[in-house]
Amino acid sequence: MMARSMAKQTSTRGSLAPWLGVALIVILFDQLTKIAVQKVFAYGEPHALTPFFNLLLVYNRGAAFSFLAAAGGWQRWALTALGVVAAVVICYLLKKHAAQRLFCAALALIMGGAIGNVIDRLAYGHVIDFLDFHVNAWHWPAFNLADSAITVGAALLIFDELRRVRGSR
Repeated sequence: MMARSMAKQTSTRGSLAPWLGVALIVILFDQLTKIAVQKVFAYGEPHALTPFFNLLLVYNRGAAFSFLAAAGGWQRWALTALGVVAAVVICYLLKKHAAQRLFCAALALIMGGAIGNVIDRLAYGHVIDFLDFHVNAWHWPAFNLADSAITVGAALLIFDELRRVRGSR
């Protein structure tokens, strides 16, 4: 009985499986929404859902907020490599800190988002964005579910660190 309990404790403490599962869910939802949007909407044609939110199919050859979008093509491979390296580093951190649930959940969201956008870059040469928030004529740069997961993951990392710093006083 004790051996089984100890084995279970060891397997859950250092297991990547739950966190890779979270990342896989992010990747699946991200890719499914991008496929659906490409099939249903024409490029650049907004579909208003509320006075401040549209669905709008656009392509981003750069990084966040179209940074490096006009860089000439090298950014596709640089951003792809960055996403792959980030995923490898995150796997290491997940394995090392598997008992820190909030930290690992945040990293899993970031990894899922990064891989979702890497898939786009490899398959299409650009990232598919479609969530368009705006106020009157001012539009926030369009983004996707992968970007949302990265943002939520980053916010959770900040929250986790603030919580940890306050707890260590």
